[in-house]
Amino acid sequence: MSVKVFSARVRAGAIVPDEGVSLPEGTQVTVVADDDSQTFDVSPEEERELLEAMAEAERGETVRAADLLERLRR
Repeated sequence: MSVKVFSARVRAGAIVPDEGVSLPEGTQVTVVADDDSQTFDVSPEEERELLEAMAEAERGETVRAADLLERLRR
């Protein structure tokens, strides 16, 4: 699995990637919206954990959601 990071805008209720970004129809995406009115604070430790998790995803070190849910049910 590869990860792309790109910017997009909401237009007519749809998320439209910026020019030059092409995704095949049906591509599953995760959206993190920039919204200055809704912020949250994290501790330095939580920030390190978040940055490491993002780096793992970029390296392709991911777990399928179905597998994670199965583990959590045990």
